[in-house]
Amino acid sequence: MRIIRGKKGFLWLAALALVMVVVLWFFSSDETAIPKPRGYFRIGLPQQEYRIYESECPLNVDVSQAAEIELFRDRLSPDSCWFNIYYPKLNARIHCSYIDVNGRLNALIDDAYGFAAKHEMKASALRRTMVADSSRNVYGIVYDIEGDAASNLQFFLTDSTDHFLRGALYFFNAPNADSLAPVLDFVRADVMRITETLNWR
Repeated sequence: MRIIRGKKGFLWLAALALVMVVVLWFFSSDETAIPKPRGYFRIGLPQQEYRIYESECPLNVDVSQAAEIELFRDRLSPDSCWFNIYYPKLNARIHCSYIDVNGRLNALIDDAYGFAAKHEMKASALRRTMVADSSRNVYGIVYDIEGDAASNLQFFLTDSTDHFLRGALYFFNAPNADSLAPVLDFVRADVMRITETLNWR
């Protein structure tokens, strides 16, 4: 057996002792390592303040101060128009389309439901909130599409005879219901404000 003496021998003994201490500590620890849950960035939401949007479509409605209106002038016609309610800081848009009913109410409602149902495959649930205000002649449904769907919120509003407005919310990033929940709640409040303030012209 070879005996290592001097400085070299001391270093070998110190390294061996350190390895033994680490091994003993590892096997004697009572705590079990638990991975930390995934975290999400904190999203700073603006104040919920509104202004009246007097649309080139035959309607007026309150929209968020945090949003910009994108009007598609090339799509303006006597019986339809399209505009977006764009949230630049939230990377989200509510795509809105106004259509003159012109005797097609059932077909327009079927289309609105069909667009909402397309997202149901990725959804965990589809909830409906009925809208009915006879004083303003506004009726419709708000669809909450829960889960990791591409569009978590859609709605349609109509007076049943002349006017029909459909909207769908889209976030321009990967759908993740957990991380988007605060922003979705913020925009949902804006959609409900639309249902409460819409006036036909």
